[in-house]
Amino acid sequence: MLLCILIVVLVISTGCWNRRELNELAIIMAFGLDKAGEQFVVTAQVVNPGQVAAKEGGGGRSPVVTFQKRGDTIHEAIRKITTVSPRKLYGAHVRMVVIGEDLAKEGFGEALDLLSRDAEIRTDFFIVVAKEEKAEDVLHVLTTLEQIPANKMYSSLEASANAWAPSATVTLDQLLSDLVSKGKHPVLTGIQVKGDSETGGRKENVETIDSPVRLQYSGLAVFKKDQLAGWLNEKESKGYNYIRDQVQSTVDDVICPQRGKLALEVIRSKTEIKGKVVNGRPQIVIDVRTEENISDVECSIDLTRNETIQELEKLGEQSIKDIIATSVHKVQKKYKVDIFGFGEVIRRSNPQYWKKVENNWDQEFADLSVQVKVDVKIRRIGSAGNSILNELKE
Repeated sequence: MLLCILIVVLVISTGCWNRRELNELAIIMAFGLDKAGEQFVVTAQVVNPGQVAAKEGGGGRSPVVTFQKRGDTIHEAIRKITTVSPRKLYGAHVRMVVIGEDLAKEGFGEALDLLSRDAEIRTDFFIVVAKEEKAEDVLHVLTTLEQIPANKMYSSLEASANAWAPSATVTLDQLLSDLVSKGKHPVLTGIQVKGDSETGGRKENVETIDSPVRLQYSGLAVFKKDQLAGWLNEKESKGYNYIRDQVQSTVDDVICPQRGKLALEVIRSKTEIKGKVVNGRPQIVIDVRTEENISDVECSIDLTRNETIQELEKLGEQSIKDIIATSVHKVQKKYKVDIFGFGEVIRRSNPQYWKKVENNWDQEFADLSVQVKVDVKIRRIGSAGNSILNELKE
């Protein structure tokens, strides 16, 4: 009986029927998507495993290599890369997807289908837009600190979003959700090549103390569905993140009462958005509450007085109000697309009204009444008291 059971188990056991050896795969860390005529151009940034893993050897070769092919579809272009790559591409470790600006203007919806459909590709990678660049130019730049440029782009975007705030980390799932929503259009962070991209692909770019070519995040791209409508600058992008409750920490500058500047470090921020319909017209109220520390004093001011702290809180509140108002005004008047999700707020607060306007919400959004309330509390003034500028003045 035991022998029969063992034979049956051996027969039905499949083992590693679909195994793939590591030395048979080309691990993709980043995809670049561009358009050339009617065809898609796919650039794949692939790890050079021998160069990354070994402390010695490799002949000083690059830690990554890029392969590029064109195709009528994204998948066709990827499969064509096997004509130049010695290994089949493996996409389970993709960290970044870069969309070229020309493709973004034309519409990138078709390009995302493979990424969302392929079970091998995870959806936790970040998606950005190459600002005034092709995606292939971005992926050709070698970077310092992080050997693999895709890891550098991923880490820099996380750090910028968490510590500075004008950037936004958008994954595939978030992007797809915004694309199908009638109450919110997508935004993506822009990335630029600072310098000559050809020089950035050479080993010399990472051998000097000041790399001549760098990758830098720059503002947010505003989309109408999947088509690029325009860009927000740094201040406007920070306003967007305040509205979306995506500010982890940042620094806001205020003008001191007696000239000079003072920096307030936002250590906590919470935004609540409420919507209502009054006399048949929608209204939005944005309520922002922040806790801040005084981080940099470049003016003569007495921080030992309670009245001074209260005055700085008022200045901080006005600064955030201005940032948010600037962002809302530009999007409403120039782009006329709801990237803030105000439509979703109205839908939740008044479903009956939403049914009447959901198909032409962007028109309603352009004239939407938006009220901003900000409450700033200063918690600490730092380890020093008054600025040394007070003593210098005396």
